[in-house]
Amino acid sequence: MKIYKYLCFLMLFCLTSGVFAQKDYEKAEESYANYEYLKAIDLYKKAFMKNANNRPKQAEITFKIAECYRRMNMTQEAELWYKKAIMVKYPDPVTVLYYADMLKMNAKYEDAMVEYQKYLELIPDDPRGKVGVESTQIVQKWKDKPTRYEVENMAFFNSKDADFCPIFTKKDFKEVLFTSTRESGKGTKVNYVSGQNFADLYSSSMDRKGNWSVPTPVQGGVNTEHDEGASSTSPKVSTLYFTRCKVEKKQDLNCKIYEVVKKGIAWGDPEELKLGSDSFSFGHPAISADELTLYFASNMPGGYGSNDIWMVKKEKKNAPWGKAVNVGAEINTSGNEVFPYSRINGFLYFSSDFHPGLGGLDVFKAVQDKKTTRWTVDNLKYPINSESDDFGICYEGTQEKGYLTSKRRGGKGMEDIWKFYLPAIEFTLIGIVKDEKTEQIITGATVKLVGSDGSTVEAKSEADGSFKFKLNPQTDYMVEASKENYLAGKGKETTKGIEESKEFKMELLLRPAKKGDVYELPNIYYDFAKATLRPESMVALDKLYELLSENENITVELAAHTDFRGKDETNMKLSQDRAQSVVDYLIGKGIEKERLVPVGYGESKPNVINKKMAEKYPGFLQEGQVLSEDFIKELSTVEEQEVAHQINRRTEMKILSTDYQPKPKSQAPGGTDENPDTEKEVQPE
Repeated sequence: MKIYKYLCFLMLFCLTSGVFAQKDYEKAEESYANYEYLKAIDLYKKAFMKNANNRPKQAEITFKIAECYRRMNMTQEAELWYKKAIMVKYPDPVTVLYYADMLKMNAKYEDAMVEYQKYLELIPDDPRGKVGVESTQIVQKWKDKPTRYEVENMAFFNSKDADFCPIFTKKDFKEVLFTSTRESGKGTKVNYVSGQNFADLYSSSMDRKGNWSVPTPVQGGVNTEHDEGASSTSPKVSTLYFTRCKVEKKQDLNCKIYEVVKKGIAWGDPEELKLGSDSFSFGHPAISADELTLYFASNMPGGYGSNDIWMVKKEKKNAPWGKAVNVGAEINTSGNEVFPYSRINGFLYFSSDFHPGLGGLDVFKAVQDKKTTRWTVDNLKYPINSESDDFGICYEGTQEKGYLTSKRRGGKGMEDIWKFYLPAIEFTLIGIVKDEKTEQIITGATVKLVGSDGSTVEAKSEADGSFKFKLNPQTDYMVEASKENYLAGKGKETTKGIEESKEFKMELLLRPAKKGDVYELPNIYYDFAKATLRPESMVALDKLYELLSENENITVELAAHTDFRGKDETNMKLSQDRAQSVVDYLIGKGIEKERLVPVGYGESKPNVINKKMAEKYPGFLQEGQVLSEDFIKELSTVEEQEVAHQINRRTEMKILSTDYQPKPKSQAPGGTDENPDTEKEVQPE
């Protein structure tokens, strides 16, 4: 008898539990259908607990809970519940896709890649899987090499609630209107769709010190107990277009676009724009600069995906709006394209969760070809975009700065308003002037900067020998330093092709220009046992030509030296011929022959080791040593002897005078006289 009563009680309990579980599930489904996701989550969780013995039902409920979190943009929670749905074997493959999406939005790119690939194996032809794989492949490259934009949170505007879709409402960009769900709005109830307060439009203005005022609801008839937001103004800020979404229990009321004219400092009574059937939603208006095109987002039929960007046009400002037209497949996809923004330069910006991006909604720029009318779409990349939702961008006219909405990390609340700007590219040239022989700094040298853009700037080297210039972008520069008793020194730099700020450094070495100073001319080579200049010598010879062209008041001896191997007479003639080859080359370039004296010294003047040579060959060469025949023969290895021979084989320049008066250009070789003196000395055989 007791057992019978117990079994009856247990049966009754199971039956009533099933009824209660079914009721909770039905209520959850009803709330879900009415977009009351926050309420639906609580009901689904109750139904989950009461379906402990029904694994398929629990799997379905798990997926529905994940869907609620996803639709509320709570990505961390959605990731967890999609993972649970996969673990309990919910059969719909889209679970894997959405799980990958949440992983990507939570910046878990490697894990997301794995899940996208799993989804492609399940549904090979779904472009969402392919785009997901593509996105996770490129996103790390974008983050490793970000654009030059800087992004900062606008704490003045933001609250702990959602603040989004800013627009400028003054021509000087010192007043901003945006949407917010903060508690000071007209709506006093929680919106079960978003789980937040109903949204209103707020305004904030900047004072003379650059500080923003505390945001306050806009005046007039715009704000109601429903959701208002995602707005746009005409260039003269006389007309406001905004979205209003009425949310009433058990009624499927879609979003609509309203137009309102400003009356004094307040807005008047809004009027709904009839853009299509009431069965569909219309929102996120964006008016063009000429006020003849209105872009918006809608889920009406005839599009490419869940929500598309559409537009309506009119012939003149007072004319009615025409029929809605989809902006096309270059912009719209099988996903969601929303939050259009028409910039003053004609570029169209929008957000998409389908075009390859960093995660969630990314901001894209679309530029229309005037001839073909086709759009070219580009992702604005990191840091404008992040792994979270990014949307609602606006620019300060033609300047590369403005505001956008993002749910990225580091915010103050839910969605936040962020400032972005493109820092100016700055190029700086910092240099120092030194004595080439002593490496001592030279103060008071004249440093001249000449740019390919026609700019010319002069400065004096400071007490520490330094100089500093600011450079212009996309410009080639020649830098020349000069001082009395020194030969002018030159350097080159360019900012062409450089897209980031950079500090250039330069060292200008000036050669003393006293009579009798001798300088070795490196990298001048001849054919073996001949006076023929080798092609690799041309660079060094051209530098010598530049030096003589920049210092027109000096005359020089150009001397060639050989090592001691071979007959004295042969070496003497070879060195003379080599010196003459250098002189002939310079005369051919336009240097006056009166300034050049070729001298061959053969083996008669062995080189003396200087500091640089000693540092280059430590161990067997010391500063001050003369590389005479006896010294070289006493070196311990053939390799050391060959180094010494090489140092002796050299071409040098000796300053003979510093007061030469150059001929007028018309009389110099290559001048404009009808019979210029261009006779060259004959190279000896």
